[in-house]
Amino acid sequence: MSMNISNRRQHERVSVAPMYTHVGVSVPGVAEPLQGHSYDVSEGGVQIELDEAIAPGTMIGLEMVLPLLGTLRLADEERIVRVIGNVVWVDDSEPGPVRLAVAFTEFCSEADRARLVQQLRPRMRRAA
Repeated sequence: MSMNISNRRQHERVSVAPMYTHVGVSVPGVAEPLQGHSYDVSEGGVQIELDEAIAPGTMIGLEMVLPLLGTLRLADEERIVRVIGNVVWVDDSEPGPVRLAVAFTEFCSEADRARLVQQLRPRMRRAA
């Protein structure tokens, strides 16, 4: 079996409509969750935009609200995915929101992982 060395990702990423994919980010030592949105999601991680940077290496809690897609109608709780992750890079080189990549280290429950996978695979367009 040959391996594609140029693509090191274990999970395929998909693009989501940023303004419809809200994230709340719990940071150690910060009282209130930071609010932002995701724009690129996979089963293994997410890229998000926030108003402020979080240092790479920081472990954070994420609560993502999945967008309603097609004819699928979910109750609010069924749209939420909770994960723990590690900030792996930060890009604050441009004015405006800071972009961060977060690698998931664990889902808060198997149901969270299942909800994410169910939404990602059939319904969202692939990221570059």
